[in-house]
Amino acid sequence: MMDAWYRLVDLVLPFEWTSHIFMKNALLAVLLFSPLFGLLGTMIVSNRMAFFSDALGHGAFTGIAIGGLMGLMDPVWTAALFSIAFSVVITLIKHYSKASTDTVIGVFSSTTIATGLVIMSRGKGIPNSLLVGDILSITPGEIAFFLGIFAVVIVLWILILNRVFLISINRSLALSRGINPLWTEMLFTAIIAVVVTVSLQWVGILIINSMLVLPAAAARNIAGSVRSYHAFSVASALVSGTGGLVLSYFWNTATGATMVLLAALIYFATLAVKIRFRK
Repeated sequence: MMDAWYRLVDLVLPFEWTSHIFMKNALLAVLLFSPLFGLLGTMIVSNRMAFFSDALGHGAFTGIAIGGLMGLMDPVWTAALFSIAFSVVITLIKHYSKASTDTVIGVFSSTTIATGLVIMSRGKGIPNSLLVGDILSITPGEIAFFLGIFAVVIVLWILILNRVFLISINRSLALSRGINPLWTEMLFTAIIAVVVTVSLQWVGILIINSMLVLPAAAARNIAGSVRSYHAFSVASALVSGTGGLVLSYFWNTATGATMVLLAALIYFATLAVKIRFRK
């Protein structure tokens, strides 16, 4: 599969930067995770979960630290399990507790990131790739693994999209239609947890939430319907992802951070359009 991808890139994009295998691998990875960020981000923004998705990155970091403490060479599975459990616990407490949502998330987020930092500091320290990401180091095996995640998430997204959207609009109406908001939200947050965990080492803890929120926030500024909202969000994520990858190559900058800057520029451009047409 990868040989076919390399030949396709050479045929369609005969540029100097595509002569490197690591850039071809990174480009394919961006084309896979950017649409997921764009899709999931629409519901994260609509449900006011930006702080929650940021907390999941902290939870994944702690899961990686625990996996490292257990001596695992690749702690992605412990990180995924910990993040899913983390998301479920927060969702349950949000559902049954009278405490404000941001307070609950803040407590868990600060606790997990502190735990992860303590564990990491007693070991080999904190890998820089966890903080800012290193998508240029992604391997064909990791791409194949992420491709499987991509397929599963897309199927689940199709199954629960309407339910999540209805809950975000009117929770009481969702209940009257036989939708269980608690179980739906737990499944949705578990999906976010898996995507965040798997892509954390390539995007980075410091900026992964931005890649989830900025494309959707930009799309919301200009979208006139639910369909266009999702389409604009995915398009924004793809443009900022691929554009950031190419620009970081020529500028010799951190790839993830360059992607976020481009996504921020798109957001401010759409915000200007929104303000202009409101007048």
